[in-house]
Amino acid sequence: NIQLGPWEGKPMREIVTIQSGRCGNQIGSAFWGTVSDEHGVDPAGMYRGNSDLQLERMNVYYNEVKSGRYVPRAVLVDLEPGIVDSVRSGPYGEIFRPDNFVFGQTGAGNNWAKGHYTEGAELADTILDVCRREAEFCDCLQGFQFTHSLGGGTGSGLGALIMLKLREEYPDRIMMTFSVVPSPKVSDTVVEPYNAILSIHHLMENADECVMIDNEALYDICSRTLKLTTP
Repeated sequence: NIQLGPWEGKPMREIVTIQSGRCGNQIGSAFWGTVSDEHGVDPAGMYRGNSDLQLERMNVYYNEVKSGRYVPRAVLVDLEPGIVDSVRSGPYGEIFRPDNFVFGQTGAGNNWAKGHYTEGAELADTILDVCRREAEFCDCLQGFQFTHSLGGGTGSGLGALIMLKLREEYPDRIMMTFSVVPSPKVSDTVVEPYNAILSIHHLMENADECVMIDNEALYDICSRTLKLTTP
């Protein structure tokens, strides 16, 4: 008799990925490039792999559309168009659903309150509509995966707001975050510690699991290990 593993023969449970702010979208772009490579999906969304296992687990992160393409179950959010445009023009830009790009025009200016209460709050309903639509496409939604930074305005302020509203709407779904924590040595702005403190409170209240990534350690890995000239 063949012994099945704990996941074999069972439907995979879907995850919705939300990328918020410049840092979140940069991490998200790298993430989708790696996951697409692992699943045998090319930059146009077509399957080029050679393993049944890749197809079996495809629906964890991808929706299959009528044309046979696989589209990431991702929501890309920012308060200014720049980083979203750069993702769209990047190597995997065509793979995303165009409706899932949600962005403003003004930016948060590294201000947590702008992301949480003013500019970000104006976009919140649109973002939630996109998240809701992706969740409704799922057969068995496992939860939400966030990528964002805690030091800026959009990833921290707007990210906390989205998390709060999703927790209210989906209280029994898993909320997992990949959060880049600011470092004094690698800092863009003086208010990063304040933004981080305000965000951490919301993470403690609304997230089930947080992977905290030290920005200084990331910088050291890029410059010392990977030898990147412009990390």
